Amino acid sequence: MSRTRTPKAIAIITGQADKHPERFNERVDPPVGAIGPAPKTLGPIERAAWNSFAIEMPWLCASDKWIVGLASRLSARTHEADCPIGIYAQLRLCLSSMGGTPADRSRVQWNEDDPDQDPASEFLN
Repeated sequence: MSRTRTPKAIAIITGQADKHPERFNERVDPPVGAIGPAPKTLGPIERAAWNSFAIEMPWLCASDKWIVGLASRLSARTHEADCPIGIYAQLRLCLSSMGGTPADRSRVQWNEDDPDQDPASEFLN
């Protein structure tokens, strides 16, 4: 069985891209859009949580909408008086998945210089 393909971002971090540049020169990360506004299906408290996550974690993108929506709903539940302890555990897992805890934030690879630049634009324009 062949080994799984290492994403370019991980190869750069681990040094594999320096050791074997020929393997990673042609790889590009897919472009992703901004996370955008909260879905209309969320209530007011959930939308406030969504907006808070979007501001506090600017690296979140369109492909993170499902996990951010789930975290928003869980966050709203924590304001209820009879919130089960399991909700807090699930919220912590969501925050970890989104890079929202100190340990996980160190793993986030985010470039603030030009987030809207299309990687293919240098070849097409």
